[in-house]
Amino acid sequence: MSARKKDSSPMEETPLPAQPAAGAGEVPPGQPGDEDFVEEEFTPTEADGGMFGAMPAKKAEHFWPSAKRLMGLLRPEAVGIYAVVGLVVVSVVLNVIAPKILGQAMDVIFAGVVGKQLPAGASKEQFVAGLRQQGQDNFADMVSRMELVPGTGINFDKLTTLIAVVLLMYFVANIFMWLQGYVLNRIVMKVIRRLRDDTESKLNRLPLNYFDTRQRGDVLSRVTNDVDNIQQALQQAFAQLVNSVLTVVGIVIMMFIVSWQLALIALIALPLSGVAAGMIGVRSQKLFAAQWKNTGTLNGQIEESFSGHDLVRVFGRDADMLERFEERNEALYKASFGAQFVSGIIFPVMQFVSYLSYVGIAVVGGLRVASGAMSLGDATAFIQYSREFTQPLGQMAGMANMLQSGVASSERVFEFLDADEEEAETATEHLPAKTDGHVDFKNVTFSYTPDKPLIEDLSFTAEPGNTVAIVGPTGAGKTTLVNLVMRFYELNSGSIMLDGVDVTHLSRAELRSKVGMVLQDAWLFGGSIYDNIRYGNLEASEEQVMAAAKATFVDRFVRALPEGYDTVIDEEGNNVSAGEKQLITIARAFVANPSLLILDEATSSVDTRTELLVQKAMAALRSDRTSFVIAHRLSTIRDADTILVMENGRIVEQGNHQVLLAAGRAYHRLYMSQFAGADAGEMPVDDSTAVHS
Repeated sequence: MSARKKDSSPMEETPLPAQPAAGAGEVPPGQPGDEDFVEEEFTPTEADGGMFGAMPAKKAEHFWPSAKRLMGLLRPEAVGIYAVVGLVVVSVVLNVIAPKILGQAMDVIFAGVVGKQLPAGASKEQFVAGLRQQGQDNFADMVSRMELVPGTGINFDKLTTLIAVVLLMYFVANIFMWLQGYVLNRIVMKVIRRLRDDTESKLNRLPLNYFDTRQRGDVLSRVTNDVDNIQQALQQAFAQLVNSVLTVVGIVIMMFIVSWQLALIALIALPLSGVAAGMIGVRSQKLFAAQWKNTGTLNGQIEESFSGHDLVRVFGRDADMLERFEERNEALYKASFGAQFVSGIIFPVMQFVSYLSYVGIAVVGGLRVASGAMSLGDATAFIQYSREFTQPLGQMAGMANMLQSGVASSERVFEFLDADEEEAETATEHLPAKTDGHVDFKNVTFSYTPDKPLIEDLSFTAEPGNTVAIVGPTGAGKTTLVNLVMRFYELNSGSIMLDGVDVTHLSRAELRSKVGMVLQDAWLFGGSIYDNIRYGNLEASEEQVMAAAKATFVDRFVRALPEGYDTVIDEEGNNVSAGEKQLITIARAFVANPSLLILDEATSSVDTRTELLVQKAMAALRSDRTSFVIAHRLSTIRDADTILVMENGRIVEQGNHQVLLAAGRAYHRLYMSQFAGADAGEMPVDDSTAVHS
């Protein structure tokens, strides 16, 4: 009978980035990894245009390169973009011709009304000649431009045809606009999907120090909120801008066809609108950049508040966290309000300019109709064009708001995509299928920053199958040491050899496939217990998973659960205890069957009873494997084959427990700080706090 129901995890095909062995505690303050070492957050000041843009503001340094690169994302969809532009062109052509035909319909109505009032039997030419003889030259010019027959009313057949043509043109134009929206949405969705793929892929190629120097919330904001904002900008701003630009071009052409004099009056609005939009845009762009930067900072604050909620409550830091949140929320409010306020000025300014143009067109157009220099239909059509001319200009100004926001987000996303990656793979050698786990550190030197060396000229050897314990005070470089083995960081000098092969000559994937890790903070994903164990080796059979579970005592508590191995771990892992989670992570490492094992104080967060089980499970896991154990509780590493005592990045002592204790030096001091009280017959000092990694 199978121990579990057959079920496949959706996580099987989504491997997560390798988890570092380190917490921030190993990094000296002020260096990458220290919680205070984060990017300086932006606060808008008067030099940046102030809250309302009253002072001159600088344009974002990378605005045009970012805008060009943003448009470059559409290049793979060039065929689709041409189709979108073609559909928009057809729609715009139909829309801009329709008012001209509607003007002809107006002329038919006006000619019918005037013709009905004229005496029948006379020709139009005779009537015009009579008007000129009476000195009514303006009226004569007006009538001469009409297609009328004296004594005849409105030609409803022609009127019906013209109206039908106009309605058909508007209908077809809207069909084409719907089609271009459909095509463009598909294009944008493809582009955003690729962008999300790029950001996810980038996450897996970034070195560990990238995350050491940035808030996780800000990184998440770049790959989620900013990408969403780019999507919105491309979907709405791009389509509207293309449509508006082509509409303006088409309307300008039709304006000159109808009346070049009125067209010149209408075009006065263009430079005025352009100057106004440019001045406002310069002021608002910096604030949009600040808005999205402060959004990332606020997300980082929220992420910290949620992840450390229990700790905040325990230490009574609720008020402090709330104060920090309010400060950053206020900064976001100022940047967001300022950006929206300044960019929001564009539309009313454009409206005012359009009204000035509209008044000029109405006055001059009326005079030309009265003088007979222009038909009433053309005047009506031109007024319609003038209204449609200012509408896309206003839309372009409004879309500038969204486009600026999108470009500001794209700058942040492109900064993320352009971040320095791990050094390129230099795989020139391979390890045998079965490695012994012989590790040599040869004159290793490493520092997070060039001026502050952490590990200097470090050399030691870990024999195959041996357990090497690493102890020392905070900042000694213990966890950094094992991070170097995994190539989470690259050495400044020296070399690390695994079975005689320099680890820099191996691919990271091959190297890490030989290493198993159990961290102090047990990490489980949302899935079943079975799938969490099998995550160590997705090709493991059910028998191998069960064997790992039994060897690490996971099977003991899983059998008591109603769903057994199909029990789903919730998002926070709250339905299993800390010790049970740690046992699952040990089983996960067990099923991976690594040649080299790294244990980062895997018992520090469990109770004494569970600690015994965890220690037994780790003993089974360490069997016949070279193991590095970062120890806080010295009682857990007494049986280690070799103990390395580190201070200031150097090994100051090495040997087994008895030898080091007898030497009476650094290890002896650490040991006595934990057990001196117990030796004196008193309560032992809490060893979880006596020495910190």
